[in-house]
Amino acid sequence: MDITLNRICTICARGGSKGVPNKNIRSLLGKPLIAHSIQQALDSQLFAAVAVSSDSDDILDVARRAGASLLIKRPDALATDQAAKLPVIQHCLLQAEAEAGRTFDVVVDLDATAPLRAVEDIVAATQMLEDTGVQNVITAMPARRSPYFNMVELDAAGYAHLSKPLDQQVVRRQDAPKCYDMNASIYAWKRPALLEGTSVFMERTRLYVMPEERSIDIDSELDFRFVEFLFADRG
Repeated sequence: MDITLNRICTICARGGSKGVPNKNIRSLLGKPLIAHSIQQALDSQLFAAVAVSSDSDDILDVARRAGASLLIKRPDALATDQAAKLPVIQHCLLQAEAEAGRTFDVVVDLDATAPLRAVEDIVAATQMLEDTGVQNVITAMPARRSPYFNMVELDAAGYAHLSKPLDQQVVRRQDAPKCYDMNASIYAWKRPALLEGTSVFMERTRLYVMPEERSIDIDSELDFRFVEFLFADRG
């Protein structure tokens, strides 16, 4: 890993949440949810700055107290239900650079709603980006379902068919091509790739695979309870 690179960690957390109200600052084992990701970024010792982007003053205040070094107020246009993730991270980076008076070579985004990641995952995903010459790295877990075996789509007549049928029928999921579920945990970019990108999938995107028990993304009350259980189980 190149010790000369300037790295920034971004954490983007919107105030509005319909599935789990105020989830980004809801207490998870005595600490606001977003504070877990901020602490992981700090513990990794990789970053020259940790920037939190939000439309919510409450979230930004929690982030400041949790140790974030740059607080970025997100414009309303990037805080709607329809706003895509990539422009939010791009905005966060550019505003953070303006406030810090410097540019960063590597951007690593941690999703506040995926706190089960390990610090080692952050380090390994960042190292994969820097050591392999790729444009970006995304994280995922092995998929429970396979489009070659047990994922189906409906045709225009309403009949069910495999999503991706093969010439030779697959009779066991283990024999199907490997598939992965994106877990929204870690995204890592070289700066030019992030600012030029329109999608997280680029010509040279690598996948860092994490186990399922570190891959839950909180999108519902049930997800939150699962995460609470797994955190408590870790001790």
